[in-house]
Amino acid sequence: MSKEIDYLKCIFITLMIIFHLVYIGDKYPYAKQIVYTFHMSAFLIISGYLANNRKDTRSFLRKFLWIFIPYACMEAAYTVMSHFLPVRESVDAITPTVLLDKIFLHPMGPYWYLHTLILCSLIYYITFRYVRLSVVSRLVVTGVCLFALSIGRIDELLQCPLFLIGMTVSQSGLRFTQVFRATTFAIVPFVILCCFPANLDRGTLAGVAITWLSISLLLAAYGYLPVQAKRLSFFIGRNTLVILLFSPIFTILSKAFLSVFAFDPTGMLFLVTATAFTLSGCMGMAWAMDKMHVSRFFFGKRTILC
Repeated sequence: MSKEIDYLKCIFITLMIIFHLVYIGDKYPYAKQIVYTFHMSAFLIISGYLANNRKDTRSFLRKFLWIFIPYACMEAAYTVMSHFLPVRESVDAITPTVLLDKIFLHPMGPYWYLHTLILCSLIYYITFRYVRLSVVSRLVVTGVCLFALSIGRIDELLQCPLFLIGMTVSQSGLRFTQVFRATTFAIVPFVILCCFPANLDRGTLAGVAITWLSISLLLAAYGYLPVQAKRLSFFIGRNTLVILLFSPIFTILSKAFLSVFAFDPTGMLFLVTATAFTLSGCMGMAWAMDKMHVSRFFFGKRTILC
């Protein structure tokens, strides 16, 4: 079961990288809109499914402290970078207030996901650890709390109900693949839904349906992959944290060799090269941090690369 989930995480993190390449996003805006409807939404469902509320409080807080520390460092760095570099999410001035706002309320770049993950996991843990109600009642309480966060308009928390879907699957005792069944027939409703731009909104029921169908399709494709491709997907899927944290560095650097592929009107050569460059760069950074014994200060672990 963990192998299928690692595979899904690999696909979704790779899609994140591809469409964070500005050139590709601008060249294929409709494809970007489709992918943005489901890729990180699926990540939240998986995160809700994998969330562990059985840890003691100290272990739980330690785990998320060592997610928050690298998150806060990279979010602060991304905010400062956005002030000096010509990026779309520009920041007018760097002040302590701006940095605190970006870290705690309105994260920039891909880091909103970690911000959402920490808050959703905290609510889930408190509800299921300390609220003495039935499982169904605790799910309802968790849902109400997540909805309260959503109407608080903290950026990207409109996707909190997706985390609740994953939680519900986990609490039901069913395996992930029992709920998200692998089927190639999902291609038909997936294509039909994606043909209408109004459906391409991850905060709508149609967006949730597209997310659900994308998972089913990818699980159907999993069975046809060669062994080596599966092994590579497991490796990437187990290292999504370092990819999420460090990928903005390499997607920005990849602009330097965009001109090399000017002869390719499709942009596919640049896409493949830049994606491989970003994945390799993120793994390389994690490997170097492990070798230099820096990971224990940044991630709270002796090694971070799985």
